[in-house]
Amino acid sequence: MQEDIGAPPQALMDAMDAYIGDQAQGGHFLDGGGLYGTEDAINFVVRKGDTTRVDGPYAEAKEVVGGWALLQFDSVEEAVAGQLEFAELHAKYWPECEMVATLRQISEAPSEATEA
Repeated sequence: MQEDIGAPPQALMDAMDAYIGDQAQGGHFLDGGGLYGTEDAINFVVRKGDTTRVDGPYAEAKEVVGGWALLQFDSVEEAVAGQLEFAELHAKYWPECEMVATLRQISEAPSEATEA
């Protein structure tokens, strides 16, 4: 999401409250929230065996993660439908917003270690 776009309109906040309520009532919404901007971010960069702390702000950042949600669905198809509904709420109630709504599954088993 663009970081410099300002606060979401109240209509979107109201629609998101209803969406989250519906998802919670259906047993899908487990947790979620908004995130502060990159001016408050602290990153740790790991490169070639060294760890370096890098504090914001980050002038090069064009898009940032504005929030997150943890939902549980019985199928990938249901999750895709829920994510589409989430994205469409933004298109309808905040058309000025340019964002990417990313859907990722949680790995329940550790993946095999690979050499990077």
